[in-house]
Formats: sequence, C-alpha cells, structure tokens
Amino acid sequence: MSKDILKERKHAFSIELDSRNYVKCISILNESGDCVLIEGYLGELEEVGLIEGIMLEIRGTNGTLRMDLNEEELKKLLKKEGKEP
Repeated sequence: MSKDILKERKHAFSIELDSRNYVKCISILNESGDCVLIEGYLGELEEVGLIEGIMLEIRGTNGTLRMDLNEEELKKLLKKEGKEP
C-alpha cells in the first residue's frame, strides 16, 4: 500500500467468501482509468455488528464483509441517510 494512501484517512475493507462460486464479478480496468469492481453474494444475512467498536462486520451464509468504520462514523452516516435533501 502506498504511503500517500496511508497518510489520508481511508476506510479499509475485506471481503471473505466461502467459495469462488459466490463471486459474481471482479473487474480491474487499466487503460481508461483506475476503476475496480468487485461483486458477489454474501447470501442470507446472519449478523451485522461492530467488532471492538471499530470494525463493521456484515456476515452472511456465504461470507463476510468487513470495513474499518467506528461506531461514531456509522451513526453520523445513518443520521445523514435519514435526512431529506
């Protein structure tokens, strides 16, 4: 990971799937831009929670999505979502 990315506050994520059969698409475009697309199937959602208050974890029957998002940031984002433009 580049030092520039580490200097800024970025939210890291990981996706762990139980099988490659649950991956719908992985696309990395090099010529026209730096776009990356990852799609898949977490399956039936089983649990959503915060690990140690700093890691959002969404678990499904097929895998887990994790993102470093603390409770305060999550509350702010959910509050924004509830407001009308």
